[in-house]
Amino acid sequence: MWDFSIGTAFGLVARTWPFVLLRLVVYAASVLAILAGTGLGVGVGWSLGGLFGRDESLFGAMIVGVGGLSLMFGVLWWVRQYVVYLVKAGHVAAMDALLRGAALPDGRSQIRFATAMVRARFLEVNVLFGMDLLIRGTVRAFVGIMDVLTFWIPGAGALDRFVAAVLRVALGLVDEIILAYIIRRDGVPPGDAARDGLVLYAQNAGPLARNAVWIALFDYALTLLIFLLLLGPAVGLAYWLPGALGGFGIVVALASAWALRAALIEPLSIAALLQAYDVATRGQAPNPAWTARLDAASAAFRDLGHRPPAARGMKGTA
Repeated sequence: MWDFSIGTAFGLVARTWPFVLLRLVVYAASVLAILAGTGLGVGVGWSLGGLFGRDESLFGAMIVGVGGLSLMFGVLWWVRQYVVYLVKAGHVAAMDALLRGAALPDGRSQIRFATAMVRARFLEVNVLFGMDLLIRGTVRAFVGIMDVLTFWIPGAGALDRFVAAVLRVALGLVDEIILAYIIRRDGVPPGDAARDGLVLYAQNAGPLARNAVWIALFDYALTLLIFLLLLGPAVGLAYWLPGALGGFGIVVALASAWALRAALIEPLSIAALLQAYDVATRGQAPNPAWTARLDAASAAFRDLGHRPPAARGMKGTA
């Protein structure tokens, strides 16, 4: 039915609890930033609108509040490259090492140990961030390839949409699985290792998509449960806020559910997909036909193999 153990996934996350705590801190700070930006926007909009009347106050609060929320999401997107480096890449490196039977230190030493593994493969934050974007671009191209492969099947429109939806859910996870593969392939230039890892993913699309369906279902179910648990306090907050500002309570619930998902549920999904990827690709070599297909379909994939040596993150080449 699926190629991963839920118990093993929980075990990997539990044994990397220092990273889980770090993720909670990082994403809690992100939620506070989102709420602060939204709240500041609401306050400014309310004040400016109040110069023209009560209705204008509500309208101004809504407009400027949405603007503040959008601005904070924009800022957080740029901060993401450091989150990827300090938290996500380190966490996936730690879980992958445990999955392969390595021993890790405990406490804050584990974070230092895992981030040192990442630094050994990527000399600078911008190198890791740039490669992460190229990997994501390649997976988006892979969604298009699946459309081409199934266009001739009767009723394939629905199949295409389903495959695309599954792969988009997995998109936020696949790049981290490939990062684990890159870190594991010590001595191979990161760009070349990324290409090999993506080809292995593509040539095992069937079993990996099947596993992605189950992982996505678990992810959605747990996220919905968290949101429903937070909805009660959010409704209480909405009750105390005037008029249209009651929607701010829903923003609080959504932002909090997103943070808890990223801190607690996403690592479980990554741990499950790491197992499925290992099972699907064990003993395989990249298929040249798939390499050529991805080269033809994705400029991002081609860029992974044609970056200057200094940009590949290899020691001694910077």
